[in-house]
Amino acid sequence: MNKVAFIFRTPPHGSASGREGLDAVLATSALSEDIGVFFIDDGVYQLLSEQDPVPVLGRHYAPTFGLLELYDVDNVYISAEALAERGVSAERLVIEAAVLSQPELQRRLADYKVRLSF
Repeated sequence: MNKVAFIFRTPPHGSASGREGLDAVLATSALSEDIGVFFIDDGVYQLLSEQDPVPVLGRHYAPTFGLLELYDVDNVYISAEALAERGVSAERLVIEAAVLSQPELQRRLADYKVRLSF
C-alpha cells in the first residue's frame, strides 16, 4: 500500500470533515503502517483541548485524536506557523506531536504519494 498522508486544514465544527478525517485515519491504520497526519492552517483547531461545541450542537471529539498513538500512528505533525498565527500554544493541544516549520512540514509531506485533505 502507498504511503498515505491525512491533512487536516479545516476547523473542527461547522462541517463533519474533521470527524470523517479522523475516522479515515483510524480505519486506514488497520491496513497500513505508512501513515502521516498533518495539521495545518485552521486544522490546528482540531486539537484544542478546551473546545465547547455544544452551542452548535456538536460533539467534542478532539480527545479521540489520542487514539492515534494506540493505533500506532506515530507520524503526526503540526504547523508551527499555523499555531503562531492563531495564538495557540502546543500545551493547549490534546495530543503531543512534532511541531515543524513550513519548509520541514513540506519536506515530510513530499514523502507521501497519496494525500487526503480534510
